Amino acid sequence: MWLQEMEMSAYEAILARRSVRRYSAREVDRNTIGALLKAAVCAPTSMQAEPWAFVIIQNKTLLRQISDRAKSLMAAESKGFDIGRTHRTAISLNHKNFNLFYDAGTLIVIGTSTEDTFSSADCWLAAENLMLAACAMGLGTCVISSVRSVLNSALGKGELGVPESYSAIAPIIVGYPRGETSPVPRRVPVVLVHWPAEQP
Repeated sequence: MWLQEMEMSAYEAILARRSVRRYSAREVDRNTIGALLKAAVCAPTSMQAEPWAFVIIQNKTLLRQISDRAKSLMAAESKGFDIGRTHRTAISLNHKNFNLFYDAGTLIVIGTSTEDTFSSADCWLAAENLMLAACAMGLGTCVISSVRSVLNSALGKGELGVPESYSAIAPIIVGYPRGETSPVPRRVPVVLVHWPAEQP
């Protein structure tokens, strides 16, 4: 049972989580996806709204099509935008073999059909829960925000069979990492106010 195999504490998972961009061909099974969704819906939610709804895509042909469309849109908008700044690899968006999903076989989209002030924030909280649970289970994840425009297009919604009111908020690839992902140094927390202040 996957739950019995996890020995990583929540704090350890927070420190260990990485954005993974290299995946093996091993598939993520339905039970594992179910466990990730269970973790996601345990996230904090404003006014107990639980506005999230999930789209699971494990069709690599469809994932490639979504990637290609998103690349075309981004290239047209940015005139050859170079995403190497993010992962230190200078790959142009017009490179036909580059896959925005890094060949991961599973995409979990967290979205909502609710238009209130906090629904988007709730979805991102669910996303963090999902990614931390995935890390504790030995899985890699990465948020692929660049495909949101395609997922939220009329064509994309029609292909996926989601309601017109549905808005994709957090597209996350999930898979088994291929090799190690090096840690990225983080900045020291900026503390603007410390309370209680020292007395003179």
